[in-house]
Amino acid sequence: MILKQALNLIIEAVFWGISGLKRAILIIFLYLCVNLTLANNIIKFYLKNCIITINMDKSEKKTNRRDFLFTASYTVGAVGLGAAIWPLVDQMNPDKSVQALATTEVDISSVEPGKSITVLWRGKPVFLKRRTQEEIAEARAVSLSDLKDPEKDEDRVKEGKDEWLVMLGVCTHLGCVPLSDKGDYKGWFCPCHGSHYDVSGRIRKGPAPVNMEIPKYEFVDSNTIKIG
Repeated sequence: MILKQALNLIIEAVFWGISGLKRAILIIFLYLCVNLTLANNIIKFYLKNCIITINMDKSEKKTNRRDFLFTASYTVGAVGLGAAIWPLVDQMNPDKSVQALATTEVDISSVEPGKSITVLWRGKPVFLKRRTQEEIAEARAVSLSDLKDPEKDEDRVKEGKDEWLVMLGVCTHLGCVPLSDKGDYKGWFCPCHGSHYDVSGRIRKGPAPVNMEIPKYEFVDSNTIKIG
């Protein structure tokens, strides 16, 4: 009804003209209508966004709570799994008797120059040879260009203990045990496929690709070598 009257006043103002009082009343009415509509729109917009914000907050809270529950569940599960499998993992560790075999000490006091002994370490033979000065000189006179696997003799022994050569007694071809003081180079000879090693344990002829391996070892004292 009010809008209809306002519309009639507008038509009258446009087509027939209205008095100053009516014109003033119309202006005030239109101003109030516009501002009330604007205020109404602002209120609606604010309330709408408040509701959205509240809903988002609730959603975020639900999400955060859900993430926390998931994280807590995973953590508890991981701890439980670790506690369950730890005894199995611990059983896989070697016992003290096996760990004792990881190293072995060898008495070398009775080994004469030019002789060698063989000991067992980790299920593999280890050659310990006390070389003569002539054998050392012969090994060091070899040119690296003549070697299949170039390696200086000095690098295969401990400094100051040049006479002692310690190496795994396993052919690097297919794992046979070479014979000492045999072959074309007066070192070791593999009877399986004919590999020849010199007095430094370096491959000189045959199918073996590399020199015999030097294990980790140290001199405990002048008469004892610790392997491993």
